[in-house]
Order: sequence, then structure tokens, then C-alpha cells
Amino acid sequence: MPSISPVSGTPAQERTTTPDSAPAANTPVMARNRPFGWLLVITGVIGWLASGTLVLEKLAVLQDPNHTTVCDVNPFISCGEVMKTWQSSLFGFPNMFIGIVAFAIIITVGMALLSGATFARWYWIGLQAGVTLGFIFVVWLWSQALYDIHVLCPFCMIVWAAMIPLFVWTTIRNISAGVIPVPSGAARVVGDSGWIIVALIYVGVIASIFFAFIQVFAGTSGF
Repeated sequence: MPSISPVSGTPAQERTTTPDSAPAANTPVMARNRPFGWLLVITGVIGWLASGTLVLEKLAVLQDPNHTTVCDVNPFISCGEVMKTWQSSLFGFPNMFIGIVAFAIIITVGMALLSGATFARWYWIGLQAGVTLGFIFVVWLWSQALYDIHVLCPFCMIVWAAMIPLFVWTTIRNISAGVIPVPSGAARVVGDSGWIIVALIYVGVIASIFFAFIQVFAGTSGF
């Protein structure tokens, strides 16, 4: 009789192989349950704290429209200015409330992995979908901040920074575990390049900020 996982509730033989049970040579270290669990907890806590700070600042702005947020540095670096835009409440309520809930889920999944829990394939598909949608949303917010609003929100950028490794390594983890079907050769290349991909995205984001605000950095903005 097949054993039943208390977390997934599905027969053990029917579950996708977890990274920790796969050959070590074929599984990137960060894609294994404990390292990946720590990654989820760390990125989740960073994102949750940044979102929580934005929530507190948003509440303060609602109480006092003249409130100066902790990250109002100048006309180009200001959470308060970004909060006044329609992009900051895309779904009819402040975006940071999404972060509070979403990053709390990420922290919970990470803690569960650290405690030895296993999840069914459908759960990993759901997590991948959620993280991917979150990453797409962050990319859209990044583009709006740079090319439409022309103002940077420091705590928003912390959320961007947390989402990048979260998305990359969740995807690599699911490729390594067979949740996302990819040819073995491609999976190996992607797995070996995880931190390189993260670094390249960081460099791309930094470069885009520099060129979008080059007048500010060059001191020719008139500010």
C-alpha cells in the first residue's frame, strides 16, 4: 500500500521527485529543499518587511496628506510621490497589501520545507504560477517607475530585489524536480547558471535605472 504524505495527501509514488531525493550531481545546491527553504524565508522576510513599511507609510499618508514618508529624499526618490499615482493601486487598493499576503505565503512555504514537509506537484505548479505573476507585476511596476512616473520608491526597489532570486530559483527548483518539463541538458545549464542569471538581471535593473535617471546622476536635471 502506498504511503500518504501528510502535506500533499497524495500517494508517494505519484508525487514528483523532490530535489533532495535526486542525485546530488544533477541538482543545484540552491534547488534542494533546505537551501531553497532558506531562500524562500530570507526573500520572503525582506519583501514582507518592505511591504509592511509601505503599508504603514500609506496609512500615515491617508491620515495626513502632508505626511512625509521615511523615503522621501528628493523629487526623484520618494515613496510618497509614487503612492499618489494610479499605478500604486492598480486593483483598487494599495499594491503593498498584495505584498503583505504574498510574501507571508512565501515565508510559510519556506518554513515548511525547513521542517521537512513535502508538497504535491500541483502545489509547486501553483507556487510557480504565483511567483511568476508576482515577478511580471514587479517588472511592470519597474517599467512604470522608470518610464512613466519618473520617480523611484526605495522600498519598492527592495521588493524588486527580493523577487528576482525568488523567481529565478523557484523556476530552477521546479525544473530540477520535473515540475516544469525541460530537456535534461537545458535543465543542467539553467541550474548551473542560477546565480549568474540573478546577477545579470540585477545588472540590467541597475543599468536601466542609471540610464533612465542619467540627468539626475549627471547633475543636469535642474534639481
